[in-house]
Amino acid sequence: MSNKRILLIGPNGQVGWELLRCVQPLGHVIAAGRNQNEQIQVHLDLTNPDSIRRVVREVKPTIIINAAAYTAVDKAEKESELAYTINGTALGILAEESQRLKALLIHYSTDYVFDGSYTQPYIETDTVKPLGVYGASKLAGEQAIQSVGGHYFILRTAWVYGLRGNNFLLTMQRLAKERDELKIVADQIGAPTWSRMIAQATTNILAQLDTSLCQVDIEALSGIYHLTCAGETNWFEFAKAIIIHENKQPNILPITTDEYPAPAKRPTYSVLSNTKIAETFGIKLPTWDKALELCLLS
Repeated sequence: MSNKRILLIGPNGQVGWELLRCVQPLGHVIAAGRNQNEQIQVHLDLTNPDSIRRVVREVKPTIIINAAAYTAVDKAEKESELAYTINGTALGILAEESQRLKALLIHYSTDYVFDGSYTQPYIETDTVKPLGVYGASKLAGEQAIQSVGGHYFILRTAWVYGLRGNNFLLTMQRLAKERDELKIVADQIGAPTWSRMIAQATTNILAQLDTSLCQVDIEALSGIYHLTCAGETNWFEFAKAIIIHENKQPNILPITTDEYPAPAKRPTYSVLSNTKIAETFGIKLPTWDKALELCLLS
């Protein structure tokens, strides 16, 4: 596997940071991003088409993993052009460059491409209908990749958290120290997913595709896959499961979405079915509460 050249875009994000550590055994990893630091070897700006093309053509990767995205859900309502540029336009360029090199492109999308009107887990072919700019921009990225075709995996995940970056877990841990009472939305249903498990599952897929024991048609397998932890919960119950591990435990009160107005609408139900990825690659993530326990013990 040492002959593989893996271009990892966004190594400082929640998933990217974990990926940088997981995929190292699979080949030579080149980390690319916008802000120069010890993690980033190559400067790449997803808002600049020339920057994207230049880096891909210089690195000549066999695998491109895009873990970068515009993820400010509420802010996107006012910064729609920037969100579409990073989440949509940039992906079309990455797909074109990947296709030109006959490389494999892996990209992460979101449960927010759905409107939340379902009452059972969404499968990959269910109708997409994003409620806000963030979800619509991520859908634009999916469609851009699909229109180019070639070798690609779009992994839709949801409610991502980890021990670094900006996420619900770290916010709850901070607020538990600062406040005596927390009001948390209880009528939005989803599946919290630890960033490390997303990275490990991605590495598992790549290892399967690369092994001599698995002669597969990657183009035939290319497409969208859902990848989340099993089970479902709401933000209120998720918060309770986090706070119980804290020394200071504030009183937590459930509220409705209407009681916590935000610029962007969220789907009330966005649980994703993981049947396809389980049947194709044998990947089954643990339940969200078990994954949370493992995260907090790590």
